[in-house]
Amino acid sequence: MYPLVIIIGPTGVGKSALGVALALEIGGEIISGDSVQVYQKLDIGSAKPSAAELQLVPHHLIDYLDPSEPFSAAQFKLQATSLIAEIRGRGHVPIVVGGTGLYIRSLLDPYDFSQHGSEEIRSKWKEYTSLNGNLALHAALKECDPETAKQLHPNDVFRIIRALEVLELTGKTLSSQRQFRDDEYQPLDPSIIYIGLTAPRDIIYERINQRCVQMLAQGLIDETLSLLKIGYAPTLKPLQSIGYRHALWYVKGLVLQEEMLRLLQRDTRHFAKRQLTWFRRDPRISWYDIKTETGVIVEAIVETCRACQTRVEYIK
Repeated sequence: MYPLVIIIGPTGVGKSALGVALALEIGGEIISGDSVQVYQKLDIGSAKPSAAELQLVPHHLIDYLDPSEPFSAAQFKLQATSLIAEIRGRGHVPIVVGGTGLYIRSLLDPYDFSQHGSEEIRSKWKEYTSLNGNLALHAALKECDPETAKQLHPNDVFRIIRALEVLELTGKTLSSQRQFRDDEYQPLDPSIIYIGLTAPRDIIYERINQRCVQMLAQGLIDETLSLLKIGYAPTLKPLQSIGYRHALWYVKGLVLQEEMLRLLQRDTRHFAKRQLTWFRRDPRISWYDIKTETGVIVEAIVETCRACQTRVEYIK
């Protein structure tokens, strides 16, 4: 059994670069654990790995779907599990890189996601929403799953319908499937190496601020406009993610570009803080400060691979 390496951390911390460096060192293939990079045509706003990085090592679940297609944690778990087996079968090391906490947790822990959704159930709730409005849909979820309802805004129709769909399919609320206390984190298989990247908050925030400036310089607004011209609706879930929804505000004339940048930086910082809060609860993660040189971190992970109770003779 070859090891499975997982690299997580807040946005902008350097996960992609570390993943590539590690993959080159140990013969790895990268599986993206990012909920936006999975979509085609959404390149700048999702901060996909560069073309050079994509050419250096094989990447999976990047540019995998059209932006109009839904993708959930349950689908990620199904696809990633299959890819891990395929990569190991080729004699390579699977390296999952991403900051979508629920994706990573669903891969490691026994989340009871339904493997097959129901278009009939989704259509029923979509029709209910069109007739009664978002608030009524949110109230319907609140009645049967108040914990999940508290975490979702009434305008987050996609996730509200998903929660109702899971309830009807499994007989269990989404919140009951996600209630893990710190002492309920299951021990990891010995073949799993779980790495977290972090840094002092001021360093993370400065990197985020600079990344947002760079995204605008690279053409985030033009990329968003091109998606609209192709015919993608601005209400699509990936176009409501951080970066694209901010560009949409500017395109609609709701904010000036300077204000758009400020809001993008602020919301990305808040998102990074939520990511760290999510991951910090997991005691299984070995944390590395990005102030340490990448080569030093890679060597430490390689040493961990050597110590793993797995077949790692190929690691020099």
